[in-house]
Amino acid sequence: MTLHNSTRIQATTILAVVHNGQVAMAGDGQVTFGEMVLKNTARKIRTLYNGQVLAGFAGAVADALNLFEKFESQLEQYHGNLRKAAVELTKEWRTDRMLRRLEAQLLVADKNTVLILSGDGDVVEPDEKIAAIGSGSSYALAAAKALLRNTELDAAQIAERALQIAGEMCIFTNTYITVKVAPPPESEEQEDSEEQEDEELSGSSYDGGSI
Repeated sequence: MTLHNSTRIQATTILAVVHNGQVAMAGDGQVTFGEMVLKNTARKIRTLYNGQVLAGFAGAVADALNLFEKFESQLEQYHGNLRKAAVELTKEWRTDRMLRRLEAQLLVADKNTVLILSGDGDVVEPDEKIAAIGSGSSYALAAAKALLRNTELDAAQIAERALQIAGEMCIFTNTYITVKVAPPPESEEQEDSEEQEDEELSGSSYDGGSI
């Protein structure tokens, strides 16, 4: 399933795939300002709740950071219950005077569930546990569904290859792809923990740039 908001929010592609007890989320690296590309290697996905939840965004970076912080606090409050945390975030997002001005769209997932969240109060759970947001979302979603139904690839491989296809077709999406998996393989848990300490979502947040 895909959702579209403003042109600014659409200028990226994030895809989540739940398959065989894991969730993989892939995002491209392009940052745009109008018709100009500002950055090619942005990271738009975060690992939350001890590596059990993934979250990606499309929209203004500062707005997304604010929403990620609030979503993570909701996850902690509701002990990792993704649906409950998502509903509470969107309720606050829609009703709070400051939050409802934020221009972003979130894709959140764990090994069982994928949800699309927006400031309009939407909490959408697709039937097939595959979802995408952003300008290349339709391409990524179609490719992911085809790969899921016709190959033996795992969730990470499906997400990466589907986003590669989207990057080849959508002018607001490139092929510098970041892929994260939850829960992470045991061999990667320590490495992911160390990376998370220094991880920052990168892009333009001061001059209206969007990812």
